[in-house]
Amino acid sequence: MSDLIQLGAVNERPKAPRPEDLELKFSQTAIDQLNALKTHYPEEKACILPGLWIAQREYGGYLSANAIAEVAHRLERSYAEVEGVATFYSMYNTAHAVGKHMIEVCTCLSCHVCGAYRIADHLKAKLGVEFGETTADGLFTLHEVECLNACDRAPLLQIGDEYHGPVDAAYIDKLIDTLKSQESTVVKLADEIVKVHLKDGKN
Repeated sequence: MSDLIQLGAVNERPKAPRPEDLELKFSQTAIDQLNALKTHYPEEKACILPGLWIAQREYGGYLSANAIAEVAHRLERSYAEVEGVATFYSMYNTAHAVGKHMIEVCTCLSCHVCGAYRIADHLKAKLGVEFGETTADGLFTLHEVECLNACDRAPLLQIGDEYHGPVDAAYIDKLIDTLKSQESTVVKLADEIVKVHLKDGKN
């Protein structure tokens, strides 16, 4: 089992950095986007969700304690409040650092009936990891997820902002090889969600 996360065990969240130790890492683009989002809402508290997506992108796909603290600092909220939001939603990566590509395997009823666990076993063998673990080269994290709402495409994977299905072992082998040379789909997903937030505010 990976040292990154022990499934079924208590995984303690890192403590908030002291104010004097906080490193502000947002790019100027990120700062400008967050400032633009602030104009979309009556109070800055409403920017926590999109602010966390900006942070997840800026911090390489993982909301570390420093990432959460930076969002809290820039929105003038408490660390506890922002961390509470970040850890409530499963799409924010707070449990551990993830690979460049997060492969999410749906194992709900339709996918299960269509062979989701055979697909999962193939991925585990090919990548050398279990659910919740990241490959040693930092490229792939494997997760089991609830229904992805595309039962007609079972068995189904989600990688970044794309669904892949129905998949089989041959498709997965080709997909893994393709992903190795691509930019982070975890970061790309966060960036696309930030763009949606910015666009929605203009309507």
